[in-house]
Amino acid sequence: MLVFPKNTLLLTFQNYSFIFTIVTKDTIIQNIKALKSYSHINYGIKTKTEDFTEKLFYTLFDSNANLEESIDELEICFKEIAVLACKKPQNLCESIWDRFLEKLPGVLEKLNQDAEYILENDPASNSIEEVYLGYPGFYAIAIYRLSHELYLLDLLLFSRLMSEYAHRITGTDIHAGADIASPFFIDHATGIVIGETTVIKKHVKIYQGVTLGALSVSKEMKNAKRHPTVEANVCIYANATILGGGTIIGENSIIGGNSWVTKSIPADSIVLNTTTTEVKIKEKK
Repeated sequence: MLVFPKNTLLLTFQNYSFIFTIVTKDTIIQNIKALKSYSHINYGIKTKTEDFTEKLFYTLFDSNANLEESIDELEICFKEIAVLACKKPQNLCESIWDRFLEKLPGVLEKLNQDAEYILENDPASNSIEEVYLGYPGFYAIAIYRLSHELYLLDLLLFSRLMSEYAHRITGTDIHAGADIASPFFIDHATGIVIGETTVIKKHVKIYQGVTLGALSVSKEMKNAKRHPTVEANVCIYANATILGGGTIIGENSIIGGNSWVTKSIPADSIVLNTTTTEVKIKEKK
């Protein structure tokens, strides 16, 4: 007599026998458990980081925020995230909050400069309140500056989750490791990518769709300068692509829309995409 494994079914049809495996809910659950090789991941850290980011922005910019209460709440949330994100000994993880808190006045000072710079340079802006409340570019810069401090404190996962939240909200992808001076102006925001080793000096303006990226992607380049340097007083127009760690955009330069730049540009240059668009009038028959 043949013995079949549990959860199998034998069917016979016209002298042919077929064995079917019966897939049950319990079987599926066991298979999923076996395939969750990173089962130690706590997805709650993502939600906690998003809540922390919103609370932090509110604390810094809302005039009605009770600073003492808000900072106490932020500390609790920060330490809950640090338990999950920090890879250092517990006592070091707990002390990072104090170091992060010390950085907040300096970050806020830079963000106030950024907001003023946006107001001064965007003819569509009507008030400083509008910049703080309604400009996705300012929000992206704000979360970058805050996540950058976490990056410098070696809270890499925490900083990444914060910057990715801003990416999802604004469509602007600024790596927390980038080095961006203040004041800085992002207009329209959507589609901008700024890589980890990018350096941007003061009074730079960037428009939608700009990429400051790497020429090639290789894990061996992790600790290398992969992304460009943009000197002071540069304006980069929409959809320009600037690539390479050795690429330097000289100060006071203008990079025209849709330009492709992989070599350094001298100071006081104007880079233009020379592709012309022809317009023909269609003849009526």
